[in-house]
This record gives sequence, C-alpha cells and structure tokens, in this order.
Amino acid sequence: MRRWHILGLVVFLTFSQNVSKLNAQPGSEQDVIVIDATAARHPFPHIWESMFGSGRAILSLRDSYRHDLRAAKEITGFTYVRFHGIFNDEVGVYDEDSQGRPLYNFSYIDQIYDGLLANGVRPFVEISFMPNKLAANHILHAFWYKPNVSPPKDWSRWDELVAAFTQHLVDRYGIDEVAHWYFEVWNEPNLDFWAGQPKQDTYWELYDHSARAIKAISPRLRVGGPATAQAAWVGAFIRHCSEKNVPVDFVSSHVYANDTAQDVFGSQEDIPRNRMVCRAVDKVHNQIKTSSTPTLPLIWSEFNASYKNETEVTDSVYMGPWLADTIRQCDGLVDSMSYWTFSDVFEEQGVVKTPFYGGYGLLAADGIPKPAFNAFKLLHNLGEERISLDSDSALLTRRKNGSLVLAIWNYTPPEQSGSPRTITLHLKGTKAKLALISRLDHDHGDFHSVYEKMGAPRYPSQTQIGELREAAELPPPEVRQIKNDEVTLTLPGHGLAVIELK
Repeated sequence: MRRWHILGLVVFLTFSQNVSKLNAQPGSEQDVIVIDATAARHPFPHIWESMFGSGRAILSLRDSYRHDLRAAKEITGFTYVRFHGIFNDEVGVYDEDSQGRPLYNFSYIDQIYDGLLANGVRPFVEISFMPNKLAANHILHAFWYKPNVSPPKDWSRWDELVAAFTQHLVDRYGIDEVAHWYFEVWNEPNLDFWAGQPKQDTYWELYDHSARAIKAISPRLRVGGPATAQAAWVGAFIRHCSEKNVPVDFVSSHVYANDTAQDVFGSQEDIPRNRMVCRAVDKVHNQIKTSSTPTLPLIWSEFNASYKNETEVTDSVYMGPWLADTIRQCDGLVDSMSYWTFSDVFEEQGVVKTPFYGGYGLLAADGIPKPAFNAFKLLHNLGEERISLDSDSALLTRRKNGSLVLAIWNYTPPEQSGSPRTITLHLKGTKAKLALISRLDHDHGDFHSVYEKMGAPRYPSQTQIGELREAAELPPPEVRQIKNDEVTLTLPGHGLAVIELK
C-alpha cells in the first residue's frame, strides 16, 4: 500500500506539472503548491500593519501629512504612529525664563496629538530629542532639521519635563486613553542619535530617569526601550532593568534589510535582503525568552527593506514580494512591527527634491501611492488564521467568514529582473469554485511606466499628478474558474498575487 501511495503521488505531481507546462509562459519556472484547507492552523495577527513610523512630530500638523495618514489608515486600519522629535525646539515645549527657570508650552503638543486621535490613530510616543536650552552640550545630529542629541545639563529638570509632559497628556486625554499609548525612551542610542559617553551606561541613566518619571504619573502607563538600531543591547537592557528594578513594559528595537551581518550579528555572513529583518527579530525574540522576564512584548519600532534612499527598492514593485516574505518569516516572533514610514512627507535629508527618490513612505509627494502602498493594501486582505503550507513563497490564511486567502509571490533581489514563475495550485479540503486574483507587478498597481512616458518630470503638473495616481490604482481582481481543483497562474519577477478562494 505504501508503494502504491507513493506511485500515485508521483503520477499526480507529474500530471499537475504537465498541466502547468501547458499554461506556462515560455521561459518561466514552474511549481506546484498543494493548498490543504484542513492542515494545521494558528492565529495570525496582522503584526505588520498595526503601527507605522513617520517624519518628525511637527510634520504631523501639515495637511499633506494628514492626507497620507488617512490614506494609510483606510487600507490597513493601523492603530499607532511613531515619530521623532516631540521635544524638538520647533514644537516649543521647553524654554527658560531670564532667571533660567523652566517654562513649558503644550500648544503644539495638543495640536499634534489631537490630529492623530481625530483620525483614529494613537501615539506611540518616542521621548526625544533634547531641547537646546536643557542640553548639556550643543551636539546636533546630521539630519536636516538638526536635533540635539546631548544628555540633559540637569537630570532633575529632565525628570520634571518628562513628568509635566506626561501629566499634561493624562489631564487632556484621560488616563483611560493614555494607558493605551506606549512611551519609548529615545531613538537608536547605540548610534549617533545619543551623545552620552559611554553610550550604553548614559542611556541606562536616561531610561531610568524617564521611565520612573512616567510611572510616577500613573503605573498604568506603558514604557519601554532601548529602541536600538541593528537589534542591539536588548539582553543587556533587560538585565539592567531587572537588576536595578527599573520599570519596563515592552522591548523595542530596529533593523533594516540592508543592515550588515557584522553590525547585527557580529558575523561575516552574507544574509540576503529578504532574510535579514526576521533573522534579527528572531535574535531579539530569543533574548527575551531566555531572560528573567520572558513574557515582555517585543515591538519592532522600525523596519524597511532599506535604510538608504534606493529607488529600485522602496519605490518599486520589489516591495510586494519582500513585504510578504517578511510577514511569513516574522509570524510568531514579534507582537508588532512598525514600517518606516507611511509617507514621504519627510525631511531627514532635507526638502524633497523629486517625487520619487527612494523615500521610505508608502505614498510619495502629492499623495501618489507607491507599489508598497498597494502591497499593504493587498496583504490587508489576508485572514486571521494561518494554515500550514509547504512553501517559502506563499501564505495561506482563513478569514473569520471561513474563506481562504492566499498570498503568493515571485521574489527576486532588487538588482535582478527575475524570471516568470508559473504556479499550479492544487486545492484540497475546500469546495471553492472561483479564484479572485489581485496582482501587484510592473503592469498592475505601478506608476513607473506612466511616469517615464511623461519624461520623469521633477515637478509634475496637477494633470500629471492625477494621471500618476490613476496609474497607481490596483485593477479589479481577475475572476478565474477553478477546474479539477486546480488553478494556474504566472507571476513575473517581483510579482505578488493575493487570491481569494470562493
């Protein structure tokens, strides 16, 4: 019986592959994936779309920022937004009188957070950077807006500022609301965003003062760190908080897909761009699980496919397969991930000079959706349960209404165009008769060909902006009959498809 079972499987696979070849495009790779609706399953929270990063705090007062916030909220339903610089001088929160006594002004603070809440988004509060008059030294970061990254000249005044800020938020919005927020102390203190020396010890001091000041307002408030780049310091941070009895409610860190193995793991490996993020997440996940506080939530408060401005990466259809594969690998390792960023209303390198420059955002200048926007839009349709699947290029999920939704992709590194890939899906355990296929690739949901035909204008006209927005729209799903429990499709290089089975 065992031999006949194996023979039958071989015959089936051979038949399926032959069908696939008949439907394949010339020169395409061919594959068969068995979709078994009765396979093992587990909860599948949408960790990738619960929070987004954005440009610094003051930008949230712009109409263009709020337009993009609403657009991202509409396609993902995200809950939190994180940005730098709530204590920057341009926000006006801290000053001193002629005798050097502190003066607080929460006018812009209120407008910033009122605007978020009015659009259904809560703050993930990053406590940064140092007001110039409170800084021990005039140490400015290289960003265009020149934040001060010095420690405070007086720790008691820093405590008073953090406490006054936190108390004001509780007074204005109520403890029941602010208890849903997160307070993260600083940004990437292991890099040049923190000028204390030695870096780690002085960051511990900053964290201790900040966390205790926040918790003194209410123990219900959530505070955490170390908000490090390159998945650094987490084990040491947890040990420090445990040994010194410092409050910590969550751990946060960052990594980008083009960070090096040397920086993240201290190794000489060549880790592919589609593997780096979740390798780093797994490292920190394991550090938490083996610590004295193994149930601490892990919030990945920055991630993206690149920390540089690479047009062939963050502006391109490459982001579809990259994002889908990152979701597949990170599932079960992290509580929340914050894509950096939802909008190119962003000025770390200065005023935007051209609409498509490899910015981090889902939407380019003038609210033009990039392929990454459409990737999030498609992947939002995945269900709330993940069903086991023997593939490293597909995700099978079930929605609450029982329907199956599959994401499938043809990953290719950004510097390569890739070959088409033909996939035959063989369905088991479902009576689905239709496949609704939504696609993201160079011919679906990508503005680039239209932009190039325009001559790639640096300042598109209003008419051209409308044409680009129209070109970026995803077409309606293709409706395909499922015959003999199979459906075959071909994905180009960098192609992503999300398929609803009905």
